[in-house]
Amino acid sequence: MTFLGLALSTGLAAAPAVAADPHQGGSATDLGANVVVFTPSMSTADIRARVDAIYAQQSDSEMGTGRYALLFEPGTYGSATDPLDIPVGYYTEVAGLGQDPSAVTINGGVTAIGKNGSGSLDIFWRSVSNLTIHVVPTSDGCHTGNEMWAVSQAAPMRRVDVKDFTTFMPYCESPNYASGGFVADSFLEGGALNGSQQQFYVRNTNLGGGWTNYVWNQVFSGDVNAPAQDFGNGAAYTTLTQTPVSKEKPYVYTDTAGSWNVFVPSVQHDSVGTTWANGHTPGTSIPLSKFFVATPSDSVATINAALARGLNLLLTPGVYDVASPIKVKRPDTVVLGLGMATLTATNGNTVLTTGDVPGIDIAGITVDAGPVSSPVLVQIGSKNGNNGRPHDGASNPVALQDVFFRIGGPHVGKADLALEVNTDHAILDDLWVWRADHGVPGSVGWTVNTSDTGLVVNGDDVTATGLFVEHFQKYNVIWNGNGGKVLFFQNELPYDPPTQADYQHDGVLGYAAFKVADSVRTFEGYGMGSYIYTNVNPDIHVSHAFEVPVNDGVRLHDLLTINLSGPGTIDHVVNDTGGPVSNANKDVASQVVSFP
Repeated sequence: MTFLGLALSTGLAAAPAVAADPHQGGSATDLGANVVVFTPSMSTADIRARVDAIYAQQSDSEMGTGRYALLFEPGTYGSATDPLDIPVGYYTEVAGLGQDPSAVTINGGVTAIGKNGSGSLDIFWRSVSNLTIHVVPTSDGCHTGNEMWAVSQAAPMRRVDVKDFTTFMPYCESPNYASGGFVADSFLEGGALNGSQQQFYVRNTNLGGGWTNYVWNQVFSGDVNAPAQDFGNGAAYTTLTQTPVSKEKPYVYTDTAGSWNVFVPSVQHDSVGTTWANGHTPGTSIPLSKFFVATPSDSVATINAALARGLNLLLTPGVYDVASPIKVKRPDTVVLGLGMATLTATNGNTVLTTGDVPGIDIAGITVDAGPVSSPVLVQIGSKNGNNGRPHDGASNPVALQDVFFRIGGPHVGKADLALEVNTDHAILDDLWVWRADHGVPGSVGWTVNTSDTGLVVNGDDVTATGLFVEHFQKYNVIWNGNGGKVLFFQNELPYDPPTQADYQHDGVLGYAAFKVADSVRTFEGYGMGSYIYTNVNPDIHVSHAFEVPVNDGVRLHDLLTINLSGPGTIDHVVNDTGGPVSNANKDVASQVVSFP
């Protein structure tokens, strides 16, 4: 099927007539000009022209408003003699529309690259998923000699089968730094180069040809052919043979009849390898006709009315001004964003709330604070409703995948708290919660983009797989629930405290990156790092990066702190354990293998 957006841009025949309600999806739904659907019958030259035009617009648009989803119908694209390289810029999603990655093959590459001068430290907000890549070198053989996905935070690779070697390092650029990748449910048949990636999380992936090197914090769970556990004395591999609980991100696909659907993978326990290694991923297929297909012009009242009618929600690419909460109350509701769809609080409000019900899945959205401070941007479950405990939450958990938060950056943003999780058994899979350290002029500063805390977890038995939380002005994370698990945590403390007096409490210098409440009896953390770089005041100290109660039920494994390039000091890693990092030992990790 060809959408109207593609037809207008390529001169092809127009799409079939839309459904009677253009917001209720179906096989003939127009998802708008920013959802571009490619078919195998199109010439490689035509596809390349459209892809390159979007990349030219998005390649440097770090704080812009453009949003795109590039979707490929089942079939083969490019060839050994005429390869297709798909460069991926900001706010661009590249995905196959098959039920499995094998349904779409790209002969060429899907390329995310760094920039000369900064490498890949700011290569955020893009994704690749649900396709197979046969690497074919193009005229720019450097970037496409291997599959190059050289990214930092908020740039996931999911459900991808790479037949050749993969590099997560931008080795063509100088410098070639990178910081913070995420890969899940993939098969990297030729192996992978970590390269300059300071930290990286790989979950439920087959690393066929192995994994090359580490820097500071490389974490693996449920992977095939992962490196062996090796942390301490400078080594930086944390390896769990299984992922205790996971739920893959929902995705759009077309079935053999050409109908459009959203597939919702099932929860997995103690899993190893990909969900699709032995056939279709287990889960449930939902026709697109059961979704309200929203555009940025739709009001919150209209969206909430559709949710109240029992529809799911598909957010097409764009920036949505949200002046009151989107309310998700029905069990098993799916909220799925395409092309990094972005919800912006405009009235000091919460952007999205959920009821105390199981099975809700929220995926693929970015949430921005607005200039009026919000008490919380997203609230999962209520503190008082049903005690925040869905009765069957363990077997049917609430899940968030690829949900990214920003306080400041594209504009002034303020929020007391970005994300509050009150629901038991929730799964948090690839979250970047970011108080901006850079952005458009006037959007960043200690008194400008104000926010105390990135994440508060009140629910019990919550699991985070790939958690990135950075630059908040008090505790970055507060974990109040029992039975929690965190597999991989990456943090930078705020760059910009003006004085120590502005950044201390109760006789403690600074605030811990991760605070496990004194009341917590059970918690486990694996591969957790916190870094300091206080370039506004290089004399800032932080007493401890991690604060936890000392009891046998709270266990931390493979912790580290880093001083980034000089300014600022972390005195201890966890409580009063672990040596300092400062200008005297900059860029060298202080490690604690286990605590207590």
